Amino acid sequence: MTAGARPSVAKVPPRAFFAMAGFRTLLFSRFAAQFSDGMFRAGLAGAVLFNPEHGADPLAIAGGFAVLLVPYSLIEPFAGALLDRWDRRRVLVVANLLRGAAIVATAVAVGLGADGLGLFVLALIVEGFSRFVGCGLSASLPHVVPPHTLITANALAATLGSLVAVVGGGCAIGLRALIGAGNSGSGWTTAVAVLGTLVAAAIAGRFSRGRLGPDSVDEASEAVVAVARGFADGGKAALAAPGVVGGFVALLAHRASYGISLLLTVLLLRYSFADYGPLKAGLPGLGQLAAMAGAGILFAGFLTPRLVHRLGHRRAIPGALVLAAAAQAGLGLPMELPAVLVAAFVITAAGQVVKLCLDSAIQHDVRDEARGRVFSLLDTLFNVVQVIAVSVAAVVVPSDGRSVTLLLVATVLYLIGAAGFLMITRRARTA
Repeated sequence: MTAGARPSVAKVPPRAFFAMAGFRTLLFSRFAAQFSDGMFRAGLAGAVLFNPEHGADPLAIAGGFAVLLVPYSLIEPFAGALLDRWDRRRVLVVANLLRGAAIVATAVAVGLGADGLGLFVLALIVEGFSRFVGCGLSASLPHVVPPHTLITANALAATLGSLVAVVGGGCAIGLRALIGAGNSGSGWTTAVAVLGTLVAAAIAGRFSRGRLGPDSVDEASEAVVAVARGFADGGKAALAAPGVVGGFVALLAHRASYGISLLLTVLLLRYSFADYGPLKAGLPGLGQLAAMAGAGILFAGFLTPRLVHRLGHRRAIPGALVLAAAAQAGLGLPMELPAVLVAAFVITAAGQVVKLCLDSAIQHDVRDEARGRVFSLLDTLFNVVQVIAVSVAAVVVPSDGRSVTLLLVATVLYLIGAAGFLMITRRARTA
């Protein structure tokens, strides 16, 4: 398989993947892990953003993103070296178990009314293990499906996994409504997420040793040296594949725009929007927003293999970004609850198309012994770009979230991402 070659798209029906024992087991482990992710994040959002015992201004929200994402993002490329060095089956088991312990600690802190830096540090640990598990699942996928089915397998796994996360979030919101909205209710809701991560570890443990790779190790014999150079190795492996570089640019533009939109939407739901018939503001509104995003992910999972088969990556990725820009401007600018929910569907679907195309490019164009570091590098940049976008927006956004200027900036970012992708891929083809 040559670096830079585009992965072919095989017309494989989804039911065929469930006949593959390795794919099925990896998928069910993903389901359990992402259900836990959805429950934990929704429980924490209820405790921090929509808890009547706490307040949340734009800078506090941005600070939460920074504390949650930046520290782990800075060390994640080094952790990626471990995915390319250690048995990935063992990594998935141990990381899920450690994540479960961190969830319990976070839930206790929430129940006791902890706030500020201490709570965010605990949540950071949970998210760190969660990202580590996600990278391990992505790096392992090529070991359980044929190479020519990667795009479809990615679409199926990522789409269903994301929907399971949305279901987990919905369960957390419903459970919190039953238990109560205060610290105690938020703590118990957050604690239930530990069940999913324990199940994920048990399922991952069913793989035989070495089944998920890595097939070989291209690192220094000294573990410390190998981990320390993980960032550079991931960057070199990514730069060797122009299609991966272009995908990085496109996805990071989406993430920056999405970060701005997310901050505005949270503020609008809490401080500006009122109930609109069956559509709700506040935390229930956040649940409806997650449902629309989940529907967008489902649509993207169905659409992406067909879109790539007809148009190829070079048209599918910029087309998705232009569509997201149109939705951002056309639906976001009115800043009304129904329009924002529809925009969430379109923007999430477009971003998922880009993500699925990039994941497939990494799995196809990057050799197995470097794949974990590239996925970790992507996750790092993904998080850092979102934090920067949210932090800059938080400085200038009004407290009620109504900012036409920021929505226009988010729209332009999508167009910049599309132009950057086309320029990189066109230059690579010319070369």
